[in-house]
Amino acid sequence: MPSDISPHLWRDALLTACAPVIWGSTYIVTSEFLPPDRPFTAALIRAMPAGLLLLLITRQFPQKGLWRRLVVLSALNIGVFQALLFVAAYRLPGGLAAVLGAMQPLMVMFLAWAVDRRAPGVAAVCFAAAGVFGMAVLLLSAQTAFEPIGMAAALLGAASMATGIWLTRRWQIEMPVLSMTGWQLVLGGLMLAPFAWMVDAPLPTLTPVQWTAYAYLSGAGALVAYVLWFRGVARLPIVAVASLGLLSPLAAVVLGWVFLAQSLSGASLLGLLVVLASVFGVQWTSSRKP
Repeated sequence: MPSDISPHLWRDALLTACAPVIWGSTYIVTSEFLPPDRPFTAALIRAMPAGLLLLLITRQFPQKGLWRRLVVLSALNIGVFQALLFVAAYRLPGGLAAVLGAMQPLMVMFLAWAVDRRAPGVAAVCFAAAGVFGMAVLLLSAQTAFEPIGMAAALLGAASMATGIWLTRRWQIEMPVLSMTGWQLVLGGLMLAPFAWMVDAPLPTLTPVQWTAYAYLSGAGALVAYVLWFRGVARLPIVAVASLGLLSPLAAVVLGWVFLAQSLSGASLLGLLVVLASVFGVQWTSSRKP
């Protein structure tokens, strides 16, 4: 019989959950405060300053044999994911982007099954699928615009982050979390820089509000959130970490309701409760100790 989940796992889960809650503010900050149509620039400004600050604090270089894996993780967790996240945020309604991103826990389960031969429990799969259903009930409507480039970006972004979570846990890179986070942010930023220069229009003269928005995305959305996220990836089951990503669109919905006067119907509230139950259920089923 499985025993109760260790209390420290719940503490780690709560700390890790702060990261997607912070990321949930990306949609409202991007749509309301940032200059329009500059996804790669937004991703670059989010990642690079936070990464440089962490490297200045830690002053630790990776060992020679770790560079290849660190570059791969930087691409999956930062470079590719951040670029696709902002492409989806600019092109899709936040609801559709969130529903497609909710596929991430199922993608992590598939990778663990297909490569590591670790079959997920039936309960965990059902809870993860319920999260996708609850997100659809919460956020989709008859007026949702299905823009193909944005949809592809959202799905590929979810796949990138899912693969990054799985490889981060599989490889277990021997570095302190602050140093590993800093290097991933910097390397990911370097990957984003050419696209920001070649694809995006130059930034206009920024207003104080826009400066503050970029500072928030980098300070809270990258430095604080990614440190908590990678700490959680090292300590929690990977499926449990992936399911916490569902809290990001929930936070976006609450922020839209509070600050943009977006309405929540009875069906939407039901979907919200289903998603919360899904997150709790995946934490419980994937974290039980035999």
